[in-house]
Amino acid sequence: MARTFALIPAAGMGKRMGAGSNKQYLMLDGMPILARTVQTFQEADCIDAIYLVSPEQEIPFCRSEVVERYGFTKVRGIIPGGSERQHSVYNGLRAIDGIQADDVVLIHDGVRPFVSVRMLEDAVAAAREAGACVVAVPVKDTVKVVSEGIVAATPPRETLWLAQTPQGFRYSLIRAAHDEAAAEGFLGTDDASLMEWQGQPVRVVLGDYRNIKITTPEDMILAEAFLKERN
Repeated sequence: MARTFALIPAAGMGKRMGAGSNKQYLMLDGMPILARTVQTFQEADCIDAIYLVSPEQEIPFCRSEVVERYGFTKVRGIIPGGSERQHSVYNGLRAIDGIQADDVVLIHDGVRPFVSVRMLEDAVAAAREAGACVVAVPVKDTVKVVSEGIVAATPPRETLWLAQTPQGFRYSLIRAAHDEAAAEGFLGTDDASLMEWQGQPVRVVLGDYRNIKITTPEDMILAEAFLKERN
């Protein structure tokens, strides 16, 4: 039976947050954002092992204040990140111990703590069947394509979705995409874009509007409101 590995990049510097520490370690109702994210993967039966990606100098802190403090037994390793998110993911893909070609990798932002077990299960199923998937939600607003301050086009709203994570892949496919991107110097906007660049189909899995990426102080306000309502 193919296994499922979670790869969680948490190597961002969080400059837009304007906080004194990296955003993944900011406290959200008494618990680091990253720990809240990992907790869902720890509790999901569909996840066999978890790998985190962290700035090298923060690995001891991540291990003691997230993995050990909260007893995350599925975490198998903390891998040094790279200069860009794509490089961090690539480091992680190369470091997963014992992974096989048909195993599934779910790649998820460390600062999306409202991912649900249902989303993980749906992404795993889609990745097993289609080879690649992205969790996403339909846009709510009209989107304008702008060139030099002038509206150039208004794409049909029903064709536009907001990409989230997790993004799920058969390991052989995402590893080959990252290998080729590294060789060609291609930098994508997310992991699914590497598959698209290769001409590979990517299935869409319905996400949730609350599955936000905490990037700015306003996002923290939203996150605290979501937690308050949930509790």
